[in-house]
Amino acid sequence: MTRIRLLIAEDETVVRYALSQLIGAEEDIQVVGEAPDGEMAVALARRHRPDVILMDLGLPKLDGIAATRQIKQEIPDCAIVVLTVHDDDDHLFGAIKAGADGYVLKDSPPEQLARAIRAAAAGECFLPGPLTRRMVAEFNRISGMRAAAKEVFAELTRREMEVLELLGEGMRNRQIAERLFISEKTVKNHVSSILAKLHLNDRTEAALLAARHGLTDPPSDV
Repeated sequence: MTRIRLLIAEDETVVRYALSQLIGAEEDIQVVGEAPDGEMAVALARRHRPDVILMDLGLPKLDGIAATRQIKQEIPDCAIVVLTVHDDDDHLFGAIKAGADGYVLKDSPPEQLARAIRAAAAGECFLPGPLTRRMVAEFNRISGMRAAAKEVFAELTRREMEVLELLGEGMRNRQIAERLFISEKTVKNHVSSILAKLHLNDRTEAALLAARHGLTDPPSDV
C-alpha cells in the first residue's frame, strides 16, 4: 500500500506532537516532517516533497497563507490542507486564493481531518458543508459583480479599463503614466473619456465605482 507522505506545519509543540501521533497512527498516512514555522515548512517541503502539507495559518516568521502561496508556486503538485481556529471569511478565502486544497477547523473530529488529507492527496478539494456553502456564495457574488461590471464598463476601451483600475488604487496621473509607460497628457485624455462615458463628475467617483464593481479595493485617498 502506498502511504500518503504528510508534512505538519504547526507552531505549538504540544499540538504538533499530538497531530503527529494521531495522524501517524493511520495506516495509509506517513508523517515525514514537522515544521514549527512557515519558513521551515517551505524548506521541508522542498526537501521531502510531501504529498500533503497540514498547514496552520498562525505560523511565525512566515504565516500560513504566505507559506501556502510560496509552496504552491514552487511545488504545485503538493496539496495543502489548512488546519486552523479561524472560521472567518477573510482567512478562508485568503487560504483558498493562496492555493489551499482543503480547510479544516481545529475543533473538527479527527476522522474529518483524515478525510481531508486523503481527499487532498487524491486531487480533491475538501471543505466541510458550512464552509462549502460560504465559498459558493462568495463565488456567486464575484460572478455577479463581474457580470455587472462587464455591462457597466462595456463602452470603455482596454486602455481605459487599465486607467480606471489604477484610479481605483488612488494613483495620480503621473503615477498612472509611469505605470503604463504613456504620457500624462494621454492619461488625462483617458480620464476625461472615462468620466464622459460613465457619466461621472470626477476621478473620485470613478475610483469608487471601480471599487464597487470589484476592480480594486476602495482607495484610502483619491
